[in-house]
Amino acid sequence: MPNSYTSLKVHVIFCTLQRLPLITEELETELYRFIGGVIAKKRGVLIEINGMPDHVHLLASLRPDVALSEMVQRIKGNSSRWITAHDLTEDLFGWQAGYAAFSVSESQVPTVRRYIRRQKQHHRRYTVDHELDQFRDRHNLQD
Repeated sequence: MPNSYTSLKVHVIFCTLQRLPLITEELETELYRFIGGVIAKKRGVLIEINGMPDHVHLLASLRPDVALSEMVQRIKGNSSRWITAHDLTEDLFGWQAGYAAFSVSESQVPTVRRYIRRQKQHHRRYTVDHELDQFRDRHNLQD
C-alpha cells in the first residue's frame, strides 16, 4: 500500500489536582477553547469536550506521529500555565499527574460524543470515582 491511513480517536479523562472544583462555569468555555487550540497545534482535532468542576472529558482525533502521553502532557501543562498566568482561578490551579484514555472506533464516536455532552446530567447520579471504576471494568484494566 503506497499510502498510510489512520483513524486514531481517543476518549481522555483527567482530573484537577486533589479533585478540587476549580473549573468554574466562567472558566469552562475559555479552558475548553484553549485545550482545542493545544490539540490543533499538533494537527489533531478536538471532537467533543465537557466535564465537571473537578475533571474533563475530551474526544479527539490524533495524528499517528504524536504520542498520546505527549498530547496529554501538552494539554495539561499548557492549560495549567495559561490559567495561572492569567489568574483565572482564585486557588492555585493544577492537574493530577495521571489520566485515563480509551480508544474509540469510528462507529462509537456518536455514542462517546453524547456521553461527553451529558456529563453534567451523568454526575448528578455518579461520582468521578464511580465513573472511572466503570471504565476500568469495561476495559478490563487493573489498578
